Amino acid sequence: MPGPRPGPPRRAPQGYRAYLIAVPAGALVGLVGGAFRWCLERAAELRGRLLEAADALGGAGWLIPVALAATGAAVACAIARLVPHAEGSGIQHVEAVWREEAAPGSPRSLWLLPAKFLGGLIAIGSGLVLGREGPIVHMGASIGSGAGRLTRLDPEDTRQLHTALSGAGLAAAFTAPLGGLLFVCEEVTRTVRPRLVLLTFAGTASALACSRLLVGDAPVFPVAQAPVPPVWTLPLFLLCGAVAGVLGAAYSGLVVGTLAVCDRLTRVPPVVRAAVIGAVVGLLMAYDPLLAGGGDPLSESLLAGGAPAVAVLAGCFAVRFAAGPLSYAAATPGGLFAPLLALGALWGTFTHAVTAPLLPSGAPGPGAFAAVGMAALFAGVVRAPLTGVVLVLEMTGAAPLVLPLLVACFAATLTADALRSEPVYDALRRRMLERP
Repeated sequence: MPGPRPGPPRRAPQGYRAYLIAVPAGALVGLVGGAFRWCLERAAELRGRLLEAADALGGAGWLIPVALAATGAAVACAIARLVPHAEGSGIQHVEAVWREEAAPGSPRSLWLLPAKFLGGLIAIGSGLVLGREGPIVHMGASIGSGAGRLTRLDPEDTRQLHTALSGAGLAAAFTAPLGGLLFVCEEVTRTVRPRLVLLTFAGTASALACSRLLVGDAPVFPVAQAPVPPVWTLPLFLLCGAVAGVLGAAYSGLVVGTLAVCDRLTRVPPVVRAAVIGAVVGLLMAYDPLLAGGGDPLSESLLAGGAPAVAVLAGCFAVRFAAGPLSYAAATPGGLFAPLLALGALWGTFTHAVTAPLLPSGAPGPGAFAAVGMAALFAGVVRAPLTGVVLVLEMTGAAPLVLPLLVACFAATLTADALRSEPVYDALRRRMLERP
């Protein structure tokens, strides 16, 4: 008698292929992400020297930062318009691919990598209030889908590799491996799948091993170890987080609202609009360089315990609160995370400055409040509290702040949800899918 008919091919070999491909693809993500960070650091140094030279000129010297930011925004916008999905953060596109609302890529999407790299470098390097993480996440996802197509993985494996290497991109952007994994599970997919987790493990490990060759492996914002905050301070951190939730809801609305206003300016060419936005940011940069850029120097200063006057903190917060959404509306490559973290550090330091006269000795200092504010505002805007907590812990190494971070992020998320604020990337993904 003939034997039983062979069944369909087993799934395991294809799965193992995906794991093996994730390692070299993740290494490429690390090299690209590390190179992007290295180039941005050099661009920031060059911009600083240019601003010093402009300041020495006196009088008309303010025209130099205005021209720099306007030209950079216009050029970056022109580059982004050449490639679909190259403008903005790109995280909304990664989420749409996971939900099968958009394709992971096509032969034309190979141009996404240079468009994101060059456009993001020009936009962020010229001083726009944008973050490096969006372009790196999107480039990582693009490398993942490209590797899947090149090695002829099936569509489901290609989609998972696209998602997994977006997390490797976030890990390379902030030297935060666990943050990258949680970003994939909590923000992009909102689920935990063992296979996807393992793919993200493989890609993230190789990405960080390669990115450290270019940018090192030290925390992005190393802070001195502080004592564990007393339990009686937790209600204060709870209040800080609750107000951060209100601010986060307002910030999300401002990001989407600014984009909607710019969409209605149909008679103004996008490149001209970007130049005007860049000129406005250039004026801010001429007044004070800390008002422009991604915000890393500002965050580092506040986490180190820098405590400007209350009026200065409030003014800087208000300016950057508006400058971030305005810069994002320039339609250049660039993300929201880094400026959001700087804004949160301002909010946390402001909270400490206002409450300090009422606090007894032994209360946490401004640096602790800055770290908690970073995570809380992130949670209020992105609605990914655990990712915010772990990102801040990995970027600062401030392990004693775990409990205040959890309390503040809980309050921020709950408050933003109670206000019926849509998470910012949900709103951006919906806008992306509705546009022609």
